[in-house]
Amino acid sequence: MTPTPPGPLPPERARLASVLTELKAGAGLSLAALAAKTTFSKSSWERYLNGKTLPPRQAVQELCRLAGEPEGRCLALWELAESEWSGRAAPATRTQTETPAPTEAEARPAVGGRGAVMAILASVCAIAAGGLSVALVLLAGQSGDPRPAPPSPSAPAPRCRAAACEGRSPMHMRCGTAPLTLASHRTSTGAHLELRYSEKCEAGWARMWSTRIGDRLELNRADGGRRPHFAEVTDDIAAQSYVYTPMTEARPGTTVRACFRPATGGSRECFDARV
Repeated sequence: MTPTPPGPLPPERARLASVLTELKAGAGLSLAALAAKTTFSKSSWERYLNGKTLPPRQAVQELCRLAGEPEGRCLALWELAESEWSGRAAPATRTQTETPAPTEAEARPAVGGRGAVMAILASVCAIAAGGLSVALVLLAGQSGDPRPAPPSPSAPAPRCRAAACEGRSPMHMRCGTAPLTLASHRTSTGAHLELRYSEKCEAGWARMWSTRIGDRLELNRADGGRRPHFAEVTDDIAAQSYVYTPMTEARPGTTVRACFRPATGGSRECFDARV
């Protein structure tokens, strides 16, 4: 008998795996390096990052530590994935629903035949209902606090600096370790935006989350000295994760600007910050 191929990952687990993979890339760590620097094996990390197995809570915490990323949001995602994995998820989150009207700020696209998934507000409500304290951490961790997370002592050096970072990925260039948050903004559609800056790379970028497919983010410098860089939400997994623009060179005194264009055709929303 021909074995039945595995179905798509549940959205909760796919979202967690996507975010953890981004952290691994941002920290510049291979699977072997993860195994050497944590209490989990290379084969275990491979399963965790491709979503085949739910990682232990400790694994999520250790990866956040190595990447210099606050652990609150990742732990909130882990709690949701663990609820799905263990069967504790509420039935309402496991049945197919109609696509919400685009005017609802917290609407989420359906993934894999499941219901609209895990807008940030909905996630917090679900977590609070289960008595999980990470809900408060989730909100506090995205409040735009400009203080960077303490970098890991073993964090690798960035791969570019200043003009050499222009148009490059902050994660692939290892500039995403312990960046500053220059400014944050929440759009009328419920998307969250941040302007980020790396002192070591002398470059800035923007990121968005709680988005919809088709949402678009533009990064530019107020002086117009560089061409703008863009990021777009292209699929369901991206809509459930951080999406980053490429970087632009930014030295002290430079003003960077981010502009959001919603997929629903609403008005353009911009905000800026000075390095």
